[in-house]
Amino acid sequence: MATPILLITGFLGAGKTTLINRLLAEPQGRRLAAVVNDFGAIDIDAALLGSVSEGVVSLKNGCICCSLQGDLLRTLSMILRRVPTPDGIVIETSGVSNPSEIVGALLDPVIFREAALDAVICVTDARMLTDQADLADDALWKSQLGAADYIALSKTDLVSPAECDRVRDRLRRHKPDRVITHMVDGRIPPELLFSADLHRPSAGPALKSMMALPAFQTVSWTSRFPLIMARFQSLISEFATSLVRAKGIVEFAERPGQAMLFQLVGTRATISPAPTGVPQADAVQLVFIARSGALDEAALAARLAACCVKQLDE
Repeated sequence: MATPILLITGFLGAGKTTLINRLLAEPQGRRLAAVVNDFGAIDIDAALLGSVSEGVVSLKNGCICCSLQGDLLRTLSMILRRVPTPDGIVIETSGVSNPSEIVGALLDPVIFREAALDAVICVTDARMLTDQADLADDALWKSQLGAADYIALSKTDLVSPAECDRVRDRLRRHKPDRVITHMVDGRIPPELLFSADLHRPSAGPALKSMMALPAFQTVSWTSRFPLIMARFQSLISEFATSLVRAKGIVEFAERPGQAMLFQLVGTRATISPAPTGVPQADAVQLVFIARSGALDEAALAARLAACCVKQLDE
């Protein structure tokens, strides 16, 4: 399996450091490595981080976007050679950089097979947006928002509820509301981070829902039969506006025997060959995550069933 990468962008002082520290301090059972521009700028308590603290790598030559073919890629290669291999890699971009180049580099098929870009999070300072009305016209700020799958809105405790509403209205001009979340003490919903594990019920097709957190609903679906690609793509187009994440291993009727990896992160959807060695009990294993109440589960189940080449026997 490819090691997932979480890319964190945002203006200087927005709260990227706070988010990275929280991820390392509370890794949710994962062994994480972090690549940052200046190790000294991150307040890491080694006693707190324990076994994950040695996973932090510093790039001291300035913006990583300016040395993609050098320090960053060599660092990724070094991290991936570690034993045991990290379960995830967190990369911080400089606060004065356009992340689009690094996103493009990480989506290169050769790199993606070993270290797959999982999500791009832009940390955005609510206080700064309130105080600097002209920031919405800043090309760099817009480029950071444009590259992001999710927006983590920080320092909301420093603005009034009315000001926070106005900030969200400004952000909605660039991104759908479903991908905007508040960040409190460096914490954001874990559903927006590394992809959820696939559920593998023994019988299928099946639709299984659970409330992981009050703000989200998580639905898993499996089938013994492959899907028709055009129908599946139509389904995703229909339900994408309700989803914040989706992931799964899918076999399509047009490509029998070939497992494909489907991912939807924020507003970005991809279908690519599944990594080798992925266990697959069913032809289709999918997980969908949406804001609570946003997903019509009955309609989703019906549409998924209609995508199958063959219906299950009654």
